[in-house]
Amino acid sequence: MSATTLSGTPAGTTTADVLTARVPALREFGYWMRRYRRIWRGTVVMSVANPLLFLAAMGAGLGKLVDAGHSGHLAGTPYLDFLAPGLVAASAMQNGVIEGGFPVFQSARGSGNYPAAAATPMRPGDILAGHALFVAFRVLLSGLLFLAVVVAFGVMGPAKALLAAGPVLLTGMAFATPLMAYAVRTERQSRLNGIYRFVVMPFYMFSGTFFPVSQLPHWLRGVAECTPLYQGVELTRGITLGGLGAGAAAVHTGYLLLLTAAGLWAARRAYTRRLHR
Repeated sequence: MSATTLSGTPAGTTTADVLTARVPALREFGYWMRRYRRIWRGTVVMSVANPLLFLAAMGAGLGKLVDAGHSGHLAGTPYLDFLAPGLVAASAMQNGVIEGGFPVFQSARGSGNYPAAAATPMRPGDILAGHALFVAFRVLLSGLLFLAVVVAFGVMGPAKALLAAGPVLLTGMAFATPLMAYAVRTERQSRLNGIYRFVVMPFYMFSGTFFPVSQLPHWLRGVAECTPLYQGVELTRGITLGGLGAGAAAVHTGYLLLLTAAGLWAARRAYTRRLHR
């Protein structure tokens, strides 16, 4: 007979073992973390190098020309200070799309890990929750590294950078969860490529990242203001530059939370249909 502790658990059982037994989603999260341990160095380098190059070229380089022109659209804000929060939010969008799209598509196929996980006592909802938790981890980690570079450029202090981590996470997950719902059931990877090309890139260009949406034509301005990236950019920029009212902050936050929740609801249904075949 195996030895047991006074609480009735087998001897040698760790707290992590007990926790994963009670919360099956942590098993799926652990799987993705073990995979990530093999590649984390490369992703960290990219998460630092990309913002460093963007801020140096667009902010410090082009920004000098913009500032010299005294653009009235920036209301006296240095272009680098205006640009950095927008890039942080746009990077969160990209990370959410990348993490919530292609890994889900590959995992749902016959040779992926989803069918293997579904053959265990884990339910489709557990698989979704564990993977979504990992996606949130990746979005937040990449966002914090980006914010660290922004702090190094002197655009904002560490306190404001930490406050901006919340909008970064919300923005990334507002894109990731709906895409997880779509990626788990689509049969063509080319459709995910199309989303990146025809949805993500236009959002990136016309949602206030590089210039105020007030410079857009009136009809296009209304469209831009309805996009989730615009909400994320405005929330991140408002926190870092100030001037964001409580009402506006509530609207932006509520929009992103609602989209994230709707994406999780749709993803749960899609995962159940896909993995219970």
